[in-house]
Amino acid sequence: MRKRMLPIAVFIAGLTTLGVELTASRLLGNVFGTSNLVWANIIGLILVYLSAGYFIGGRWADRSPFEATFYRLLSWAAFAAGLVPIVARPVLLGAASAVERLDAAVMGGSFIAVLVLFSVPVTLLGCVSPFAIRLAIKDTERAGRVAGRIYALSTLGSILGTFLPVLLLIPLIGTARTFLTLSLTLMAVGLTGLGLTDRRSLLLHLWMPLVLVALSWLTIGGPIKNTVGQIYETESAYNYIQVVERDGVRYLLLNEGQGIHSVYAPDQLATYGTWDYFLAAPFFSEAPVDPGTVERMGLVGLAAGTIAKQYTQVFGPIPIDGWEIDPEIIAVGREFFDMHEANLNAVAADGRWGLEHSPHGYNVVAVDAYRPPYIPWHLTTQEFFESVHAHLQPDGVIVINVGRTPEDLRLIEALVGTLSTVFPSVHVVDVPGAFNSIVYATVEPSSSENLVRNLEMLQERDDVHPLLIDVLRRTAENLQPTPETEIVFTDDKAPVEQLVNSIVLRYVLGSGMGLGPVIEP
Repeated sequence: MRKRMLPIAVFIAGLTTLGVELTASRLLGNVFGTSNLVWANIIGLILVYLSAGYFIGGRWADRSPFEATFYRLLSWAAFAAGLVPIVARPVLLGAASAVERLDAAVMGGSFIAVLVLFSVPVTLLGCVSPFAIRLAIKDTERAGRVAGRIYALSTLGSILGTFLPVLLLIPLIGTARTFLTLSLTLMAVGLTGLGLTDRRSLLLHLWMPLVLVALSWLTIGGPIKNTVGQIYETESAYNYIQVVERDGVRYLLLNEGQGIHSVYAPDQLATYGTWDYFLAAPFFSEAPVDPGTVERMGLVGLAAGTIAKQYTQVFGPIPIDGWEIDPEIIAVGREFFDMHEANLNAVAADGRWGLEHSPHGYNVVAVDAYRPPYIPWHLTTQEFFESVHAHLQPDGVIVINVGRTPEDLRLIEALVGTLSTVFPSVHVVDVPGAFNSIVYATVEPSSSENLVRNLEMLQERDDVHPLLIDVLRRTAENLQPTPETEIVFTDDKAPVEQLVNSIVLRYVLGSGMGLGPVIEP
């Protein structure tokens, strides 16, 4: 049994190491987001801690090459990993408020503080493989074979640790309890090993699981965030999801909560936000455009169905194919945002894949999947827009919600440049009071004057939804000159993350600090 415990310990330690790293991304992502900047910091520091562990573990093993020492090391690594969400909780609750206020100093300090918490467990986990190799080598002629077997077992455990938290544990039991599960699993191996090698040491360490379970029971039962007006929260395989209600209006927030992804008020169809402007898409074509000619819509980034609801009310029960990569968001939309339109086909799939595999042609393809800094690069490229073009009718139009800052329009310029290689006409409209612009591109050549003429003609009719008239008026009032640019994103080269990170950092470190909460009543 003692011989079998060593490879088991190496396997479980590998599982725990990657499990802790992936779960750390969610622990931090719930507050700070899941941008590549967050990921880079997590992965970079985890590798630093592991490197320190490899160095320390080798020296430690030479000084105390005993199985009991090894299993004590495992037990303490497990205990330290289990403490992370407990100690981090008050820090993260404070950081969540700082993120709402865009308080850069508190955000940065909290982020670093939580990352430092991982230094002890991950460094100890890094000690495992060199220590195990030292214990397993009995014959120097077989040292290479033994080391290879140890690293293979550790890597196999790491493979399981990569998928288990993300696909099963976090959606099923949440982030904090995932840490606890990984910790107790590794601790069970460590304590079992102590029982086989040093029973007195086992008795001295039996308090660990009891204390860990007690502390977890006292601290991790509450909500992940205490956002004002929060009525629901959950963790899916893709996102931390919040529903917030204020003054009778519901908002869908994801991850750090800086972007509002859907809005719903039972007695009000207009949002006076970005969603309304999608209704104007068909009317850049040459007048007269009858609302009845809009026969089918594709929506990349369905979220909780705000745009689909507005299109159904304004254009009638036209077929709408809505793609949303996170099935839990679709469920939230149905439960909290009245997303029950019979004409809506909600598909849990990546938007590009879903559109490319659709057999239908569309009058409008709407893309509402850009929320800086989370802009899927594969939805910004020339090849994606060519696929959209292939699925549009001759009078079709693509409409995109694009984030910006008041002084930095580089993302809009890049998208206009890319769209212009596929579509003959591109139009830009700024959304008042928001850090957003709406970009329209038409299959046929079009002009902004068409929008004004269509508005004039529709105003004379009695059968047009009043929201459509209001939106067309607002759209016409906020038309902007289409920027001239030669930037083109392709599947081979689309540095979207680099561009967006630059825009976000410039804003947060500059004029963006201290603007107050993102959600306003």
